[in-house]
Amino acid sequence: MAGPRSVRRVLVGALVVFPLAAPGYVEAPVPDGGTLVGHVRFAGEAVQGEPIPVRKNADVCGGTKPSEALLLGPERGVKNTVVYLEGVERGKRAPELELDNAQCVFVPHVSVVAAGARTRVKNADPILHNTHGFQDRVTVFNVALPNKDQAVDITARLRKPGAIEVLCDAHTHMRAWVLVRENPYFAVTDESGQFRIAEIPPGRYRVVAWHEGWVVTGRDKDGRPVYEPPRLLSQEVTVPARGEVTLNFELR
Repeated sequence: MAGPRSVRRVLVGALVVFPLAAPGYVEAPVPDGGTLVGHVRFAGEAVQGEPIPVRKNADVCGGTKPSEALLLGPERGVKNTVVYLEGVERGKRAPELELDNAQCVFVPHVSVVAAGARTRVKNADPILHNTHGFQDRVTVFNVALPNKDQAVDITARLRKPGAIEVLCDAHTHMRAWVLVRENPYFAVTDESGQFRIAEIPPGRYRVVAWHEGWVVTGRDKDGRPVYEPPRLLSQEVTVPARGEVTLNFELR
């Protein structure tokens, strides 16, 4: 990673307060935090995405890449669903994020970061990748990475909460998503569709499950599949002090 992030601590009574992870959010200890766990399952008719053709650098990338729009695991668990809490104003420190161009796909395919948290884009391949992020059709970052193991910090670009669609201008088969949130209380479901969010200040919250969408509605000018808008589900939950609560979602 890039050089160590400087951390300034201000002592207020017995409370250690850290720098802001995002405007309006304060990082501080959560001694009585609770935990939210759950599952995102698919209850509709599964759609098998067609392989996406590779049109450049096939000697490195291969001839096709599988669609990652809808990935189902055991018991129809949905991978790559972002689950996040709204309205958390103070709590744990935000993790850093690295978005890699590796084997001609973005890794991870879906990620989430708190605004202001250290974020960088990397190229693990021996070919040029151009990582281009759009939020509401407006460019947020546009990073050319011609060299293997090159990395560029984009932290300052990720200030506005929302979903960023990420494309590679050099390889039309590549696509990913980065969600920017106001606080670090989020998770991305694993291969089984499970998630876990810890150190939550006790209270009642709106919990949102975000999925990129999987129904193909057409092709863009470069031949990329165009998908339906992302799917959003939400529920209310009360997180107990030092306890655990379960919340499940179904996508159809």
